[in-house]
Amino acid sequence: MTVKLTKTELRKEQTRLSQFQRYLPTLQLKKAMLQFEVSVASAEVTRLIEEMNVIRARVEEFSPFLLEKVTVNLLSFAEVLRVKKRYENIAGVEIPIYEDITFRDADYALFDTPAWTDTAIVTLREMAILREKINIVEEKKRALEKELRAVSIRVNLFEKILIPRSLVNIKKIRIFIGDQQLALVAQAKVAKKKIAAKKAAKE
Repeated sequence: MTVKLTKTELRKEQTRLSQFQRYLPTLQLKKAMLQFEVSVASAEVTRLIEEMNVIRARVEEFSPFLLEKVTVNLLSFAEVLRVKKRYENIAGVEIPIYEDITFRDADYALFDTPAWTDTAIVTLREMAILREKINIVEEKKRALEKELRAVSIRVNLFEKILIPRSLVNIKKIRIFIGDQQLALVAQAKVAKKKIAAKKAAKE
């Protein structure tokens, strides 16, 4: 793009540069905040997966019992009917937060089922809760990462293209205007000498 070598264009470029330099720190701060939130979400996913692995190991311990013929389907009591979540704004991003979970009612006759039934249902539900929490945190992480990519592109645009281009344009215009002013001064000196020479010749 060709830049106009005028004082008006110089003022425009200086205004643009000032706006870019004023807005860039805000973008950089947002980028840093998003990077932090992404790292927090990643750590949370790791922690939840570790918790889930512990519970999975407990489930595997009593999994042989699940094959026993009992009067109820234990897995059905760990069936998720509804997951409640709310949304919060973090660094300009709407992210999901786990609130609650609703399971199918565990309606069974206490004396018609083995003694380990209650423990099995609780453990299976704990595993289901963790699975849903992991899904929500991963959704949160994806939303934060998407915004981080967008902000990073804008930061790079400001740092590597817009600000350097404005600085180059300002320098180019100033040099051109400076050269013009020198040329005018030189012309004025030449004209002054000619006038002085003519005046001397008349005398």
